[in-house]
Amino acid sequence: LTTRAFASPDDETVVIEALSELRLLAVVMGRYVHSQVTIHQARRFLTRVLAVNLSLLFTSPSEAERETQGRLALVPRAVLRHLADRIGYENVIGNLIEEIWRILYQRPIQVDHIKRMVTQISICQANPEIDLGTSGQGSERLVSSLYGPTQASREDPGLEVYRQRLESMDTNTLQNEATGFARAMRDTGLVSPYHPVLVRFLLDKGDHLLSEAFGLSTTGRDCLLCYQQLVYALIEEAVHPSTAQAVYGLSLMLERGILFQPPVAPALWRQIGLPLSDWSEARLRFVFGDEATPRSRLLEGVLCMLGLPLGVGQGNNPTCQSARALSMWAYNDPDYLLQMVTWAARDDEIIMHFEGQPISSRESYAGVAKELPVDLDPVSLLVVPHLDRIYTEMGRRCADREGDPHRWINPEFHGWWTGRGFRINVDVATGVLQDLEAFIRHFYACYHPFYNGNQPLIHPQPAGIVVTDSAARFVGWHAITLMRVALDAQNVMRVYFYNPNDDSGQDWGDGVVVSTTGNGERFGEASLPFEQFASRLYIFHFDPLEGGEVAKVSRDELDRVIGLIHRSWGADRIPDLGLQAEAEGNGIHSGEIGE
Repeated sequence: LTTRAFASPDDETVVIEALSELRLLAVVMGRYVHSQVTIHQARRFLTRVLAVNLSLLFTSPSEAERETQGRLALVPRAVLRHLADRIGYENVIGNLIEEIWRILYQRPIQVDHIKRMVTQISICQANPEIDLGTSGQGSERLVSSLYGPTQASREDPGLEVYRQRLESMDTNTLQNEATGFARAMRDTGLVSPYHPVLVRFLLDKGDHLLSEAFGLSTTGRDCLLCYQQLVYALIEEAVHPSTAQAVYGLSLMLERGILFQPPVAPALWRQIGLPLSDWSEARLRFVFGDEATPRSRLLEGVLCMLGLPLGVGQGNNPTCQSARALSMWAYNDPDYLLQMVTWAARDDEIIMHFEGQPISSRESYAGVAKELPVDLDPVSLLVVPHLDRIYTEMGRRCADREGDPHRWINPEFHGWWTGRGFRINVDVATGVLQDLEAFIRHFYACYHPFYNGNQPLIHPQPAGIVVTDSAARFVGWHAITLMRVALDAQNVMRVYFYNPNDDSGQDWGDGVVVSTTGNGERFGEASLPFEQFASRLYIFHFDPLEGGEVAKVSRDELDRVIGLIHRSWGADRIPDLGLQAEAEGNGIHSGEIGE
């Protein structure tokens, strides 16, 4: 919120935000004692404010800021410098480094903002007037991964100087460079601008060195060898210092082995030569600038999405359904994703079918998002507005049906693999819990390996969760993807899921804390113990032809899940019948169906 407030063109908004920070600083300095805010809480909050607004400490107002805010843009900078001088840069940098690593563990596609923060950290390190103390130690891996991951690049010599150094290297030295870049890339998910220089240089040096530069395993090497011409063409078109993340996307795409799916290679050949519409080119230039051509920028986005399908984010937009669809297609149906990109980027139109009837994005009304999004990856930037309008139109076409519209929308919107069976534990008309016990039993029977015959989840499935805050209060409904259910290293059964909201690590209250690393998560996955996840679930799909051992779910297990619901988002949704039964000591448990 502080970032948006400080960027506001409204002077009252900026002043109110500044006063808020200054009041909390008074608490930190001991000049004011607040009955509900401790010194520790105030310091922690202000440290986070400085961390997320770090760029304002070291940069002058941009042209855009000068245009929208004028002299008002100087106020946030003055306030933040005032805070930093009193709280200390050491606390800011330490908190920022911790936050960067937490986000990087989730491997998002969009990392430009992270690279900017790492750049600010390197500026702090080089400034003798700023004492980072011990907090600067954890930044070395981050800074070196961008500006000096190898022997020949460690002093950040500049791209042209580095290219000249490559020309004088022997094979062993080149291999050391390739290995160093690959290690840094795999360690952080960030790609140094020097890395594409090496990759392009190695195009005529043999596949072995190129494989080392990508950090490929046997699967990736096989893909590279079998589709050498295609990979080389992708490098020529997409891999440049200004599109450095394409190296990581291409590497992970090769590791996934999806080129062995017959339609993918020809679809990528089409993508390489795809003519973009004037609108698509203008959108890409508006958001990403002119450092790379629009076609190269889009191809970088395609490679990153195919390599990191769980790294798709919705940005600051209410388009979780569309982001989920893109992620699901990249994960499960990559050639379909490439077809969607082609239609959107070339034709400015996507046509999907709902129950046999075509829906054109060009002819549909506005979607959930009221404005065109700008904080998205290149693929999402072009495709999401079309999907958003189609999704909204599907909702309109079943608005007069009884029940939740996702019952019909999700299978048509996401793909044939979405289960046609549908459960929701909320009455759509009233918002009251209904059939809660039956809902929970059914979810266990469909997804819990101990109750479904140990059947792993075959295709990712759309689901709806209830987001709650750290006090377990209702925040809103949200679309996620069920990826798998498995035991973690501590033999706890966990649900692993994809959350499109850009940061899956959240505290949902009452002990329900979403994990993104350390509990068996793969990159991009979030996870919760099965019971806790079930307590925040309100919609799921299933195959109506497959059943589970519903009756074997224990009473204690059901009561624990229902207790979590009743203590959080379901507290004011308990039906009267349930309240009466609880008063009588009968323990009636109810729920409902929805997404």
